[in-house]
Amino acid sequence: MKVNGTHQLLVYADDINMLGGSVHTVKKKTGGLVVASKEIGIEAYADKTKYLDMFRVQNAGRSHNIKTDNNSCKRVLQFKYLGTTVTNHNSIQEEIKSRMMSGNACYHSVQNIMSSSLLFKSMKIKVCRTEIFSVVLYGCETWSLTLRKERRLRVFENRVLRRIFGSRMDDVKVNGENYTMKS
Repeated sequence: MKVNGTHQLLVYADDINMLGGSVHTVKKKTGGLVVASKEIGIEAYADKTKYLDMFRVQNAGRSHNIKTDNNSCKRVLQFKYLGTTVTNHNSIQEEIKSRMMSGNACYHSVQNIMSSSLLFKSMKIKVCRTEIFSVVLYGCETWSLTLRKERRLRVFENRVLRRIFGSRMDDVKVNGENYTMKS
């Protein structure tokens, strides 16, 4: 969608994200979006509209007034978009924490199967990879990881593997490759 001569909109279903280099730019785009929407019979509701400031240098609580028509939009410090938490500090720490909580829930849903002695170790590893680790690592391609955050993910992986195999895990071959816990 083109608003005010620019193409800086991310649109998915009924969600629209506006991007701008300044608050002034976003205010201008918001006004243009409201006008363009009304022309085709769509109305933007201020009570559903939120905005988030992201700055390299945080403007200590400085609030900007962004309006649709005469209603102010709500300022938030984070929101969830397409399953990913976006924060005003552009930090993925909360996202990783949320993903690990989802991974724990996933593990608990398959816990009985994973503790069964009827399944081979290689099958348990496959279940871990496809069911648990894929939940935790969803969207990780966009993450900028520090060594500390990478280590946190590795600790989570080892914790899940220890729950399944006990405190000592031998090497397991899956599709011809060795799989061991990393320290």
